[in-house]
Amino acid sequence: RGAMALLRVRHCRALLYCRRAPAQCPACGGALGSGGLFAAPVRLNCPFRHGHGQPRAFLVRPTRGSFLRGYDGSSDLHVGITDSRGVVYNYDQEGVHRAHAGWEQCICIPLVQPHMGELLQQWDNLLEEFAEGEAWLPHRYDEQEHNCYTFALAFINHVLSRQGKQPLSKEEFTERFVIPQSRRASRYLTLHRELAHRDCYVVPLPEGGQSS
Repeated sequence: RGAMALLRVRHCRALLYCRRAPAQCPACGGALGSGGLFAAPVRLNCPFRHGHGQPRAFLVRPTRGSFLRGYDGSSDLHVGITDSRGVVYNYDQEGVHRAHAGWEQCICIPLVQPHMGELLQQWDNLLEEFAEGEAWLPHRYDEQEHNCYTFALAFINHVLSRQGKQPLSKEEFTERFVIPQSRRASRYLTLHRELAHRDCYVVPLPEGGQSS
């Protein structure tokens, strides 16, 4: 994970992104150590998680390769649901897979809160029973209309219905849960790419001096 660590330093009305803070600011040439606590390097946490270590979660990864190696921002994505042990249930043209490896770098959206004791206990049985349904046989697969996302969201709505809750549309689930995580990941990937061929990436702050 050390190779993925990114730092942000604020100096001379700019944000400096780097893997190791330089002694001097590349924007103004001033010493970075003179800025006090305000200019101390801040570590940016990697937004990607080892999916097999994330129980009862919705996972997103590139269909081929990984986010930090070769993903161009527009390639196809694949999604899945983990059981309590981190086995990833995912659906494609070959039917439902139960993957013990291959999901080591994912966007992760937890689906069960720690206080949901009954659901924590039932999750694995619900997921296995759902995955055995005829709807997920290989010949039912359709790349646009009946795919991995259909499978994952249908299971989430199956759980919600058992709790007496309203189902989520694909648009609603994507907007509420997937897009915020995806935006964070996209920003991180942009910085990761910039720092692949330079030591420091400088982003000037606006006149007001504020930046997220």
